[in-house]
Amino acid sequence: MPITNWFLTPSERGNPSTQLDTRHPDGSARTEGNLVRPLIHGSTYFAELHHRVSQMRDGDLLMFVDWRGDPDERLTGSPDSEAGKVFGDAAKRGVDVRGLVWRSHWDRFAFSAAQNRHLGDEINNAGGQCLLDMRVRGGGSHHQKFVILRHSDRPERDVAFLGGIDLCHGRRDDASHGGDPQPQPMAAVYGPRPPWHDVQLAISGPAVGDVESVFRERWENPQALSRSPLRWLADRVRHDNPPTTPLPPQHPDPEPAGPHPVQLLRTYPRRLGGYPFAPQGERSVARGYTKVVNQARHLIYIEDQYLWSPEVAATLATALQRNPRLHLVAVLPLFPDQDGRISKPPNLVARDAAIATLRAAAPGRVAFYGLENPEGVPVYVHAKVCIIDDQWASVGSDNFNRRSWTHDSELTAAVYHPGYARELRLDLAREHLDREGPLDDLHDPTRMFTAFADCAAQLQAWHDGGRQGARPPGRLRPIQDAPETTITRAWAAALCRLIYDPTAGPSNSRCDAPSEATGPPQTRSCRGRDAVTP
Repeated sequence: MPITNWFLTPSERGNPSTQLDTRHPDGSARTEGNLVRPLIHGSTYFAELHHRVSQMRDGDLLMFVDWRGDPDERLTGSPDSEAGKVFGDAAKRGVDVRGLVWRSHWDRFAFSAAQNRHLGDEINNAGGQCLLDMRVRGGGSHHQKFVILRHSDRPERDVAFLGGIDLCHGRRDDASHGGDPQPQPMAAVYGPRPPWHDVQLAISGPAVGDVESVFRERWENPQALSRSPLRWLADRVRHDNPPTTPLPPQHPDPEPAGPHPVQLLRTYPRRLGGYPFAPQGERSVARGYTKVVNQARHLIYIEDQYLWSPEVAATLATALQRNPRLHLVAVLPLFPDQDGRISKPPNLVARDAAIATLRAAAPGRVAFYGLENPEGVPVYVHAKVCIIDDQWASVGSDNFNRRSWTHDSELTAAVYHPGYARELRLDLAREHLDREGPLDDLHDPTRMFTAFADCAAQLQAWHDGGRQGARPPGRLRPIQDAPETTITRAWAAALCRLIYDPTAGPSNSRCDAPSEATGPPQTRSCRGRDAVTP
């Protein structure tokens, strides 16, 4: 298939106000000649980030965006590797450090306002410029997570890190999945050091300029950082959000570095006053996924935190019904991240409804698994990965739910390249199956459907049999949510629609106009308490 079948055109993006596509000389909505390296696990990403930032010099430029930032999170585990100190030391060396961190809702609702403010304070006190950004739709969040490093006289070192990993507690885990030594409280089933599965990308080449453009559009937005007079007063009292200086002119895009075409997909909500770069919002995440799902012929492989929404499930179900040879595998958290009597049921009811829709659309061709580490502790799946037919693969901040498709700011990088997509799928399968060496038997993507099913069945049978004998290899367990009572389903479903992942409201946005690549319409919602680890 031609590459245009897998990537959005500028008109399909549905946001003519952005410079993301017009900045390209050929006016395309993608870049060619990139090198994209998946960094599986937070420890892998943090170690490379620490190494790269530590080599930056006077005159270089560091830009980052985060949903949550803990200034004391150690990037390598060693003293003096704390995120706030590493970025602050770079600023002291003359690196121009700029940050946009979501301001967050109140901590009493299990969010991270205090941590994010302290990260900004540490960077600002060191000479950097870090702002708390609350320019979101009511109840929404800035959920993007990326870092860009540009070098004044060494452009070959330029890199963008993009994906689902925040600079915060709980993320620095590795393939052993023993958890981050600096944990974040979660449901009791995950233990005192919750194991964490996640993916970030390291991008070199012209796409670095695209990621930088995403940052610049947000940084150069002249709107106030918050609409709340109470926050304005708090900023004055605490000296938060100090005056900033303009960004230096953007360097030319880095030279080609590899074989990978990259397209950036985003979500911005339609909000009162709009964004200058997206006055009607942007739905290219929803549009991009819908377009490529329609191309799927063999296997859709998903790793995601929240497979929830009816619209998302319907998009996948339509593709499965259209093609009787198409299979779908989804790796999800075995349990929600919070186990409260109010927060847990909406998670389960929403997910069970999506799973039921997909099982009804393609009996025997869809499968849903969770992960556990070798000690039998569940692994929290926070990765946001989609791989289709070993041709196209995305990694980003967005989940497969309505909130990520319509309401919060999101950023994902899609790559159309058979070798890249296949290797990413095999690398993930190698860990989940506890395999070593080549995976020649899984080069056909549909064979992974059977391999995962066999592995999960053996491990589940071992658990059901009282864990007698040697533990079978592999880390996959079937998703088996306990049924909720009728009353619980009723109130949990209502709460989900109203709070966690509500039904879409009316919108006149051109982003919601019917088209082959359109996603669901605008929604009104807020991240619930369960979303402390979005």
